[in-house]
Amino acid sequence: MTAVRCTRVVTAGTFSLDGGTWDVENNVWVIGDDDQCVVIDAAHDAAPILAAVGGRRVLAVLLTHAHDDHIGAAGDLCAATNAPSYLHPDDRVLWDRVHAFPPDRDLADGDSFEVGGIRLSTLHTPGHAPGACCFYSEELGAVFTGDTLFQGGPGATGRSFSDFPTIIDSIRDKLLTLPPETVVHTGHGQDTTVRAELPALDAWIARGY
Repeated sequence: MTAVRCTRVVTAGTFSLDGGTWDVENNVWVIGDDDQCVVIDAAHDAAPILAAVGGRRVLAVLLTHAHDDHIGAAGDLCAATNAPSYLHPDDRVLWDRVHAFPPDRDLADGDSFEVGGIRLSTLHTPGHAPGACCFYSEELGAVFTGDTLFQGGPGATGRSFSDFPTIIDSIRDKLLTLPPETVVHTGHGQDTTVRAELPALDAWIARGY
């Protein structure tokens, strides 16, 4: 058995919602061993993601949420790998603004995925988007948070289908309860840890974002 590794792929494009468009860079995560992997998010361009996958079997494309910058390459990526896409059904309202086809399968809180001998557990963490999900691996000591938790605070909640009190509840109850040494792999920007972010929770609540 080969060791499981986690590869970050950075893709660039735009994010559009509520009449605005912004240039963004996204983190896509490829987790697996030499034979198989899962992909977290399908951002902008399938080509660099497929390069990181190499010749491995892709078991699943796990989508943290359905903002267009995280799902734009889902069709191409799934077609190229024959892997199913997974999305929480509460985010179909966002998915349907981008794609004319449905995601392949629904995600639910507590769903687990095994790859290379490790497990990724699904945590439904609404707030940034109604169906936002994170994926936690005890074996890796890591959680993949999409746009729910970043270095320095919660994901944005000032747009349609988002809510600040809800994201605070998700972060407090689902993420900051993980072991302090847990590495937080985010959807944009740099990694952080649960230990680094936990002391700032009250300050985030006080500032309101």
